[in-house]
Amino acid sequence: MTQTTLNSVYVDRSLCDNHGQCAIAAPKVFRMNDEGILEYTETFEDDYMDEMEEAMDVCPVQAIFINGEGNL
Repeated sequence: MTQTTLNSVYVDRSLCDNHGQCAIAAPKVFRMNDEGILEYTETFEDDYMDEMEEAMDVCPVQAIFINGEGNL
């Protein structure tokens, strides 16, 4: 049996402007609600790391942090 590792994601709401680029890059974790506000799941599996790193990269305000590490 393969053990799945869960990673954590955090969006700094004081930075987030709800551009939605993360929802395009990683739709399994990020989504825009009917009011245009970002919603997200706080954990994701290792096999989704590439999409999550892309979401961090495309965030215009660098508001996404994975496993406690943000964009530098």
